[in-house]
This record gives sequence, structure tokens and C-alpha cells, in this order.
Amino acid sequence: MMKIDVQQGDITQVEADAVVNAANNHLWMGGGVAGALKRAGGPEVEAEALTKGPIPVGEAVVTTAGRLSARYVIHAAVMGQDLETSAEKIRQATRNSLLCADELGIKTIAFPALGTGVGGFPLGECARIMIGEVIQYSAGGTGLESVIFVLFDGAAFEVFGQELDSQTG
Repeated sequence: MMKIDVQQGDITQVEADAVVNAANNHLWMGGGVAGALKRAGGPEVEAEALTKGPIPVGEAVVTTAGRLSARYVIHAAVMGQDLETSAEKIRQATRNSLLCADELGIKTIAFPALGTGVGGFPLGECARIMIGEVIQYSAGGTGLESVIFVLFDGAAFEVFGQELDSQTG
């Protein structure tokens, strides 16, 4: 049975095989989670990502993780150049990140709250969509053992924690 956990902290510091980047479809890493991953992992993470883009919004691609403790960064494109996202884009990006993790044969993956920073998507709806997608995905059989939602601030941590409780109750 796959374990789903919610933690407050810095996704660049989490112990996981892969961390997910809330990416744009051109895969340049500017601010927010992407900027933090680039600063902690080094410029090679973005350099490799740029060779794989642009990709359709909702898709995900994998790069090495540079100096991060994770082995991989999964770049989940939740928005295009318009910097707008939607429930469907977040759902697809979450699912495609999980598929990438299974293709890599890894055991643990860490997600931020996709689309809630620059994308401006409502936190509660994001939590509902992402946690629901992870639960649905795990029911189909996966090699993943652990999915961790890593939220930087207390409010986001609370929202995701409450949503996880309500969906797994």
C-alpha cells in the first residue's frame, strides 16, 4: 500500500528519489519552486530541462537533480507562457509525474502544490485534485511506495493535511 504524507518544509531539502517542479511548458526555471530547485540543484538542472522543451501543458519530463539530494527532478508543466493553469492541467501534470516516477522505477516522490504560486490556482482545490489523483493512481497498482506533499508555508500545510484526512478518513 502506498503511503501518502504531508510535510511542511523546503522541497529542495526533502529526502525523496524524485522531486516535482511546478514548471511552465518551456521548462525555464524562474521563480517559486522552480527557482528554488534551480538555486539548490545548480544551473545544470535548468540547462538539461531546456533541451527537453517545450512540452504540452499537462506533460512531464525528467532531468537529473544536480546537487539536490533527490536523484531526479520531474518537471510537470502546469502552465504555458500565459502563466495560467486549470484543474485539468494540474490533474494531468500530477498523473504524468506519477507515470514518470513509475517509469524510473523509483520508490518516493515529493510534490509541491502545483499551480498555486505564479499560476494563482486556489490552494484548497489544488489539494483536492492532487490528493485525489494520487489516491486514484495508487489504486491502479504502482511501484511507488511513498508520495510526499511538501508545502513551504503553514497555511498550505494545513490545507493539504485536512484534505488528505478528508479523502483517506
